[in-house]
Amino acid sequence: MSGHSKWHSIKHQKGAADAARGKLFARLARQIEVAARDGGGDLEANPTLRTMVQKARDASMPKDNIERAIKRGTGELEGVTYENINYEGYATNGVAVYVEVLTDNRNRTGADIKNIFTRNGGSLSEPGAVAWQFERKGVILVPKAAVSEDDLMLAALDAGAEDIEDQGDAWQVTTAPTDLHAVRTALDGGGITVTSADLTMLPSTTIALSDASSAKSVLRVIDALEEHDDVQNVYANFDIPDDVLQSAYA
Repeated sequence: MSGHSKWHSIKHQKGAADAARGKLFARLARQIEVAARDGGGDLEANPTLRTMVQKARDASMPKDNIERAIKRGTGELEGVTYENINYEGYATNGVAVYVEVLTDNRNRTGADIKNIFTRNGGSLSEPGAVAWQFERKGVILVPKAAVSEDDLMLAALDAGAEDIEDQGDAWQVTTAPTDLHAVRTALDGGGITVTSADLTMLPSTTIALSDASSAKSVLRVIDALEEHDDVQNVYANFDIPDDVLQSAYA
């Protein structure tokens, strides 16, 4: 996918290092509940639920937690009804930001998200303002040490992958949303280690942030949004060189 930055890889690595397990599991449980509510509790008949459950397994979420989340979604257990809402806005330096939220209180969450943008130098926009700059895709990360590019390309493209990119210490495999499970299954079947596999929003173009000051101002908005309990995913269309990223987080 031309124009995509290392942001998906950065988010995964940063999240793996920083996220508290309890908070991560709570977010995953919400995603599983909503997927089960919208498409039923059968993993084979509900590809979105299947993807969310695999994501939870990759994060070592206990099986009992996963099963309870599915049952809350299908109504077998009592649970909170969450609403799926997307917010769009801009961070500093003209960086487009797309936020996916699951909330049981639209008014509270909307006010919180607007405040986070404003407080950190960004601005909340109307629906549709930045969504056109992103495209829904499946993204699989494979450690470089696990497989050669040629072997990965053979396995992934045969299974329906669209592209493979070098993301530093990992290969990024891009798929159509409907092909994510098939490609992941093919890689697993070929003994290829997968770090993560998830549906994501990839930017069609990116804005280069070449100095630590610019990077910090953008990351301040992103990090504040990701800290909010109702926020599930944050996507942004920027690219930061490795050395600038390290300086920004130093």
